[in-house]
Amino acid sequence: MFEAIEQLKSETGATLAARHQPAIGQTRGILQISHGLAEHCGRYAPFAQAMAAKGFAVYAHDHRGHGHTKAADAPIGRFAKEDGVGKVIADVTAVTDHAKAAYPGLPVFLFGHSMGGLIALNTALSKPRAYSGVAIWNSNFAAGGMGRLAQVVLKTERALKGSDVPSMILPKLTFETWGKSMPDYKSQADWLSRDRAEVEAYEADPLCGFDISISMWLDVFEMTFRGTEQNLLVKLPKSLPFHLVGGGQDPATEKAKAIDWLSHRLVKAGFTKVHKRIYPLMRHETLNELGREEAMQEFADWLQTNVLASSNSDTQETAIGMMP
Repeated sequence: MFEAIEQLKSETGATLAARHQPAIGQTRGILQISHGLAEHCGRYAPFAQAMAAKGFAVYAHDHRGHGHTKAADAPIGRFAKEDGVGKVIADVTAVTDHAKAAYPGLPVFLFGHSMGGLIALNTALSKPRAYSGVAIWNSNFAAGGMGRLAQVVLKTERALKGSDVPSMILPKLTFETWGKSMPDYKSQADWLSRDRAEVEAYEADPLCGFDISISMWLDVFEMTFRGTEQNLLVKLPKSLPFHLVGGGQDPATEKAKAIDWLSHRLVKAGFTKVHKRIYPLMRHETLNELGREEAMQEFADWLQTNVLASSNSDTQETAIGMMP
């Protein structure tokens, strides 16, 4: 059972709605999940249970402005009144610290879907030695000129209306456009998955699909551009494993072109363990798509491989440290 953790506090002042799925059998490592925009961590229960069956203790929490997490400066749809990015990262770190205290000495792997992938990489950049691997699924760091234009549009909206009201323009350029681009279009959320039952479950979930404030949109774009800055990437170990996944029919990543871009960016930056997988028929939510079992099995194999690599590395470092 993906159990709720009571009163997990963050240094940001937030009370995090966090969940924990203990491993089945021997605990080999820790997997920490970072969910996407306008959803919550409870949607990841099947994934958490699948990874627990492979020997991983799983943690997740609702980000500020999402789900059941409470913070005085973060109503639904807003990260914070100020320094939203910094506070989101600090909250993730609080969960990491909690997990490490519960399972001392085990490697921690950070997984992020969509916006969660932006948060995961930005967190790793802020804590370069904290994680043994980073998985980024269905995230778009390749915003380019259109992303810069979106920032201008958002700042214009902010000047006219303030920062803590919903953007009127960004949803039309993203969610509405993406939904209508699907060949079997029935509703705005069709871009998420070909599995109609999963789309309907998302639409029926009161904690999903809420309005995003101008300030949160701006924070999301800040993470988008910050996440691949060369002066920050150089702080990460070049041997840090990355697991990248995209859907070939995902409009949010330009049909996985953004995943290809990120892979090339990481390799060019000198990272030696970049694993990329594109599922040609999948849309945005790989974990809720037709064929998700294959994706989860491949990810579990990657985790297990890198747990072994992490253990071997620790053994070698210990042996070196004991040499006269």
